[in-house]
Amino acid sequence: MTRTRLFASLCGLVFFLNLARVIFAPLLDVFIIQFEIREATAGLIVTLAWVGSSSLRLPTGWLLTKVPRHYIVIGSGLILAASSAIAATATTVPRLMSGAFLMGIASGVYFVSANPLLSELFPSRVGRVMGIHGAASQIAAVIAAPFVALTLLVDWRLSLWAIAVGAAVVTVATWLIASNTEMPTAGRADRNFIAGALSEWRLIVTALAIVGAPVFVWQGLFNFYELYMQSKGLSDRAAGMMLTIVFAAGVPAFYFGGDLADRFPRVPYLLGIVGAFAASLLALTVVDSLIALVAITVVVGFVVHALFPATDTYLLDTLPDSTRGSAYAVFSSAWMLTQALGSSAVGLFLERGYTYDAVFSGAALLLGASVVVLVILERRGRLPS
Repeated sequence: MTRTRLFASLCGLVFFLNLARVIFAPLLDVFIIQFEIREATAGLIVTLAWVGSSSLRLPTGWLLTKVPRHYIVIGSGLILAASSAIAATATTVPRLMSGAFLMGIASGVYFVSANPLLSELFPSRVGRVMGIHGAASQIAAVIAAPFVALTLLVDWRLSLWAIAVGAAVVTVATWLIASNTEMPTAGRADRNFIAGALSEWRLIVTALAIVGAPVFVWQGLFNFYELYMQSKGLSDRAAGMMLTIVFAAGVPAFYFGGDLADRFPRVPYLLGIVGAFAASLLALTVVDSLIALVAITVVVGFVVHALFPATDTYLLDTLPDSTRGSAYAVFSSAWMLTQALGSSAVGLFLERGYTYDAVFSGAALLLGASVVVLVILERRGRLPS
């Protein structure tokens, strides 16, 4: 029962941590007016939050070999509470950027430490636990824009203060629950960060080969989704609604996707998800009617978000106790870097005159080709499972 309560508190904490990563995008218009800055400077604030999320993942992996996982999880909550307060009280752009960067750091530290902890707290239900945990995180992405709109009725700083207070309360609750919970001992065997990561290089490379390209494409897709929908003739409001739909589809995707990850063979299941994403993305490029766009948007959002709990389940349930934290930190850091480059690549192709349909249909075909190659390798027993 205490482990279940700890899991519930972690779901609350991950909600605020993911909200911290996505809260700045709907605040950009406010920052431009409030701080009298240009679009490029405002965009840098968002970028710093994501750069922060990836920056300390490797050092956190090393720290996991020295410190119990739940201590680092609690530390990430404290970082979030403090950094959100810094951002909420910012009167200068450098201070706001510092707050955003530290808020991103908190999320990166959390995911690298909490995901292995969850897999060890519930070793027989890794996929289901990762799915529910991911759904709690995804809810933050869905409500970010309406939440900001609501707080703007009072003051834009209220949204950041809400994160600071919420993170502080949930972190204290997590600490109290963890103090009364018998923590798993599996992580004690993971004591050599470099050796642990190197010993699992085949699994790390295989996971990146399967899911690296899809998240690269996904990052470029969702950041340009509103503009893409507008290019298909939708109004600004309808295009914004489509982006909300693609994220909302991720909530059930995390839940059911994690549950299915426990039931199906890991590698074939991942390859099936990537293939379905490629097919749905290709279909998105050939339709124009509103009904068809809504239907395929739901499919795209569901399929791609199911990839995340499936990936975590593959890594965390396959890695042995002696290397789980180290190897997962290396994978997570590389995977985050892969995602970050997607938007720049899409923007580059668009600037060179390619249409959205051409860019995304090409990406879908390349993904499909990669799936074919990986299926052949899997059939021949060349991929770790």
